[in-house]
Amino acid sequence: MRIAVASGKGGTGKTTVAVNLAYLAAKSGRSVVYADCDVEEPNGHLFLKPTFAQELSIERLVPVVDRGRCTLCGRCSEICRFGAIACVGKSVLVFAELCHACGGCQLACPEDALREVPRAIGRLRLGSSDGVRFVDGVLNVGEAMSPPAIRAVKAALPADAGLVILDCPPGTSCPVIESVREADLVLLVTEPTPFGLCDLALAVEMIRALRLRFAVVVNRADAGDREVWQYCQRQGIAIMAEIPDDRAVAEAYSRGELAAAVVPSLAQRLDGLLVALETEWTSRERVVA
Repeated sequence: MRIAVASGKGGTGKTTVAVNLAYLAAKSGRSVVYADCDVEEPNGHLFLKPTFAQELSIERLVPVVDRGRCTLCGRCSEICRFGAIACVGKSVLVFAELCHACGGCQLACPEDALREVPRAIGRLRLGSSDGVRFVDGVLNVGEAMSPPAIRAVKAALPADAGLVILDCPPGTSCPVIESVREADLVLLVTEPTPFGLCDLALAVEMIRALRLRFAVVVNRADAGDREVWQYCQRQGIAIMAEIPDDRAVAEAYSRGELAAAVVPSLAQRLDGLLVALETEWTSRERVVA
């Protein structure tokens, strides 16, 4: 079962839910992998505190021009939709940060004057923490595109994991779409505020466009208004868990602690969420069978 924990906006408690779910799953004897797909600002390691056993370079292919063969015909520049390669005067300029590694310029070149070489864009880290297998990616500062690094994180997931928890970036843009692809269920973490509802609606629209199964977790559920519940009722969206606003959880978070390890009420609610997720998965398996 692959669970993507996402949110329409930052600060809803997405990482809190993801890391504590992973911790409780491992504590109960489940085989679990936590993957931090928020490669621009990963922070799951601050709470799970894994021991890293391996660190690898994340690379992306970018074109290099053979100036001896290039005739400056401009076909490579014409084919590139992203402005990553340009013919300027008697030179061909490659803007590696904009390249999507599609290979179109190489295929279009009539003189075979382009070849692709790997370029490091970040680091992939693999480790473990008290029974939780841990994978995350760290994008290099200044890199414009995170989806290639997110794909590297997902490619490194162990094939034998019983439960995979993907901690996704916030928002509804390309990094989130790349993170939730192929998830069995997306948990959208929201908060009962006007901003939370607005961005939840955007996230729901995105997930429905991707034709993925999803449900909602309402964090700080006893604060704000009831608009989120009314919206979910109108849209026929299941709310799988409600987490109250608890100062003890915030204090644990500020200390870099796993809140489920020190706040029994949170552990109880997230244990219930794990059971609900497994029930959802089991019922889906029965339907598929």
